[in-house]
This record gives sequence, structure tokens and C-alpha cells, in this order.
Amino acid sequence: MKHIPRKRFGQNFLTDQLVLSQIIRAIHPQSGEVMVEIGPGLAAMTTLLLDALPQMHVVELDRDLVTRLKKNFPPEKLIIHEGDALKFDFSSIPLTPGRKLRVVGNLPYNISSPLLFHLADIAGIVEDQHFMLQKEVVERMVAEPGSKAYGRLSVMLQWRYHMELLFIVPPEAFDPPPKVDSAIVRMIPKAEVLDCAQADLAAVVTKAFSQRRKVIRNCVAGMFTEQQLTGAGIDPQSRPETVALEQYVNLARMLTHSTS
Repeated sequence: MKHIPRKRFGQNFLTDQLVLSQIIRAIHPQSGEVMVEIGPGLAAMTTLLLDALPQMHVVELDRDLVTRLKKNFPPEKLIIHEGDALKFDFSSIPLTPGRKLRVVGNLPYNISSPLLFHLADIAGIVEDQHFMLQKEVVERMVAEPGSKAYGRLSVMLQWRYHMELLFIVPPEAFDPPPKVDSAIVRMIPKAEVLDCAQADLAAVVTKAFSQRRKVIRNCVAGMFTEQQLTGAGIDPQSRPETVALEQYVNLARMLTHSTS
């Protein structure tokens, strides 16, 4: 029975075999690795991954798809976690000593940003992440200071990960075709992150990018003085999208110090 893609779950199923092969080559699964796929859908990528893996985990919200997965894969081969990936505790997946989690998936566009932030909380137990996302989102993730795409998502994720846009996937590779291009991104957690409190960095960045057209002095007025901005290595007349990650980290440290 054909599964009808559900709009509320943001379902666009990848069907192009050449693109699927390209993604598998990028992931390069190896026997013995602990792999979890978010939103396996009709299992196009799952099936190819299991050619290299004796077992893997998947997180799937759609009950109809869960039923289909249970029917098509033995439980010792595919461990299915039924539920919302935004609420799923990825740290609950068992890891043997010395192993880290590899995370893959064609992420629903409507929850991509909150899901990326949810996963950032477990970056310490993750080896790498390979995701299909809306091309515009990936461009924001990897954007450098000075570009229009650089913003809150860029700073917060670049603080935790090395990221690379691998290749673009056109709409016709999916059923149904989305209205936008997609892209594959590789995310590797940094061995060492710049030392600052995540909550304070998030507060600074959210405030800074709340009024992009204004200079940063005006954006963070009430949080930092002009003298503090200069002390963090920032020109008060510069715009938020030109301020580097390291400078935002400097501000986060100042915020922590001022509230402690």
C-alpha cells in the first residue's frame, strides 16, 4: 500500500538513487559503528546503510511508517524508537566504550533549526552528523561573518561544530518535490569549544540579531556599553553580521561575569 506523504510531518521522500548513493558515500558507514537515522520515512537511505551495518537505530514519528518499518526489517537489525525527534533522548542509545554516535537524516524542514539545537546538547557523544536540509538553512549554518546569511544559527552551531556544505540536491530528487533546493551538510563536533556559557552566548546572539539593520551598539543597548564592545574587540558601529564568533564569545564571557 502506497504511503501518502503527510504535510504536517514535512514529509518529502528522497527517491533518486544517484543522490542516495552519493549520500551513502559521504556518510561512509562502517560495521561496528552506532548509527541513528532521524525520520527514515520509506527507508530508502536506511536500506543502503544497513548494507554496511549489522544494526542501526531510527527515530520515526509517523505511526504508519513505524508499522511499515517493523514489517520490512527484523527487530535485531533495525531498532525503532517511535516518537518525536525533538523530544527523543539521543543519549539513551547504548554506546560501547570508545564509540560515539553517528547521526544521519533527511530532516523535516519545519523543525530543522530546533532539532539542530536539540542535538547540540549531546555533541559530546557524537562523532559526526550528516543531514539533508533546506539549502537556505545549510547556507546559514556555514555562513561566514560579513555575508547576508550569517546570523544566530551560524554563530551557535559554529561554536559547537566544524561544518561543510557537501552538495546540493534538486527538488526533483524527492516525492513529492519540495519547492526549494536541498543540501547535504556534514557536522563534526569540535574537540574543544571556545570557553563560555551556552545560555549567555545564546542570549547575546539573540539580542544582537534581533534588529539586523541596526549597528551592534544599538542592538545590544542595555546589555553592553560601547566601552565593553570595544573591549571585546568589536567596533560599536559595525553590524551584527560582521562580528566574528570569537567576539560574540568575548561578550558572552562579559555577560557571565556581570551576572555572577
